[in-house]
Amino acid sequence: MRNDTIRSIVRAYDDPVVRAYCWARFLVLRQRFLEEIGQYLPPSGPVLDIGCGFGLFSLYYAATGPGRVVRGLDLSARRIAMARRAARRLGLENVAYELGDARDFKGDSEVAAAYMLDIVHHVPPESVPALLAQLRRCLAPGRLLLVKDVDTRPAPKRWFTWALDRLMAPRTPVHYWSTEELTGALERAGFGVRRHLMVDLLPYPHVLYICEARR
Repeated sequence: MRNDTIRSIVRAYDDPVVRAYCWARFLVLRQRFLEEIGQYLPPSGPVLDIGCGFGLFSLYYAATGPGRVVRGLDLSARRIAMARRAARRLGLENVAYELGDARDFKGDSEVAAAYMLDIVHHVPPESVPALLAQLRRCLAPGRLLLVKDVDTRPAPKRWFTWALDRLMAPRTPVHYWSTEELTGALERAGFGVRRHLMVDLLPYPHVLYICEARR
């Protein structure tokens, strides 16, 4: 059933290049990983997707959690337009998309949960602490921010990730954080952090940070 959801989402895009990108993203974050992440999302309430891109993962979590209202934010007007079109084609009314840069995000309303999937390493490192602080503002104590990113170790996996990033987004700069660095930044922003290692057959150093807003 969930695989059918992924196929339906990919078919909701017309552009063959975008479809290929979608399949590549779902290859990296395939169903098992989406479910590992999704287990930490609430079944209902507002959920924030920072850096939603074409809307792949927000569409997935809206489709598999009809009680959620997923709000996607991305700086690309083209991607936002395509995400909105895909949502209409899928008949999903519990997802909405908004144009905006993560660096300018302000915690303007409280949400039940928030997530960033492979986004932090695309944000200039000097902007990350302010972004994390704003995300903390929109989460009540005990609620979760989920951050899926990549570790700097082992080095061969980091270089594989770098090559993949260059292939998929050649103009986007990257800065990879070690688990210690990113954990420290999250803790300073007001989160209690535990790490969920995501074991992959691909040479890709996934790490999921489960970040609970502290009192």
